[in-house]
Amino acid sequence: MIKKIAITGPESTGKSMLAMQLAEHYGTVWVPEFAREYIDKLGRPYVESDILEIAKGQLLLELAAEKRIAVPPNQTNYLFCDTELLVTKIWSEVRFGHCDPWILKKIETRVYDIYLLCYIDLPWVDDPQREHPEMREHLFNLYHEELLERNLNFRVVSGIGEARLNKAINFIDACLIAPSSTS
Repeated sequence: MIKKIAITGPESTGKSMLAMQLAEHYGTVWVPEFAREYIDKLGRPYVESDILEIAKGQLLLELAAEKRIAVPPNQTNYLFCDTELLVTKIWSEVRFGHCDPWILKKIETRVYDIYLLCYIDLPWVDDPQREHPEMREHLFNLYHEELLERNLNFRVVSGIGEARLNKAINFIDACLIAPSSTS
């Protein structure tokens, strides 16, 4: 069985690094953020319709990664996703004032076993694709409220370096490892 873990949260909170570190720790694969490559290749500023294409591309990457994961009989493996559709929803709402209905519908059907919400305690790293350094707390609160309202299984991951990684590992082990497999 594959357990899906979504790494979510505002810009510049270490989502990509955490997804990569967790995949390495658990000996599995991770899904990179599709938006980064998509926007790099655009050759123009992104527009509202690009958000929908990014959401579709992210899901295709996840589905392809699921097929690559080897799962021995009667065991579990993990898939770490560097971002998920709540990111595209919040991004679209903040930037354009609403979200495409396709994304909203997919959010209802694409649920992860646990969401790791990255806290804003890492320093902001400037990047041409990042837009809102002054809105980090507001954006974090939007993610937190969304996860609460949807009653999703999530934990906030904070700390710097190894402390952040270890906190995420502890959350995953506590939430996803069945009691029978730890004895």
